[in-house]
Amino acid sequence: MSDEHIEDSAAPLIEHLAELRTRLIRSVLAFVVAMVACFTVASPVLSFIQQPLLNVLIARGQSPELIFTAPQEQFFVLVRISVMGGFALSFPVIAHQLWRFVAPGLYKSEQTAFLPFIIASPALFLLGASFAHFVVTPLAMNFFIGFADAIPILTSYITGAEPPALSESSTELRTVFLGSIRESTDLALKFIFAFGLCFQLPVLLTLMGKAGLISSEGLINVRKWAVVGILVLAALVTPPDVVTQLILFVVVYGLYEISIQLVRWVEYSRDARLRAEGLLDDEDEEDAK
Repeated sequence: MSDEHIEDSAAPLIEHLAELRTRLIRSVLAFVVAMVACFTVASPVLSFIQQPLLNVLIARGQSPELIFTAPQEQFFVLVRISVMGGFALSFPVIAHQLWRFVAPGLYKSEQTAFLPFIIASPALFLLGASFAHFVVTPLAMNFFIGFADAIPILTSYITGAEPPALSESSTELRTVFLGSIRESTDLALKFIFAFGLCFQLPVLLTLMGKAGLISSEGLINVRKWAVVGILVLAALVTPPDVVTQLILFVVVYGLYEISIQLVRWVEYSRDARLRAEGLLDDEDEEDAK
């Protein structure tokens, strides 16, 4: 290989690396600006995240208060919220920079195919996060906090004895919920991210269907294994309560069935396009099946 050929091949690589550096710098700057902006409203965001827990405490007649056990605990909770909120706010900019870097290497048809998924992904994540915040978190918080009260009642039901009376002079052990601001926020954020990521399943499977890596028939054939995988996923990403795990299973399995229909639509559109171009006839389609 001549020196001139090496120099010609190296020049585009250097240009791509320079463009990548520019895109990364813009993405990092957008993230930093968004994170600082989120820190200015971190306290109201924290109140919004904790609202399901506070509603449960009020309904149970308890004081809607959370504690922090270290001087720096609440500050770092606000920092954590700022980091996550900053990433969420700057995601459109980051996605745009990634798209501007990748798009020139794609055909026009590929650009048209991928663009809807870039838009659908954050929308589905927001839908999953909203479902977690407004539906799952209140149920989970009510289950966990009420579990301490359910134990004496369940024990008395099994043994046939009267449940212990909780009075000022009672010598029985009593447990009182004193929620930690850090642990409560971490649990709520885990719900948000777990459901937000699970709602990406239609995007992932439809993209794989477009790439020809999977088919609707294949997804139908492995449905029973998908059920097992979703059950394992529900057990891993949610706390150990049956209600939350069941909700996550039902939602993710529903998304799996929706994904099958989306992949089937992708296959139908691809076959129709190939048939219009004369590259596919009915015999070829039957052989493929």
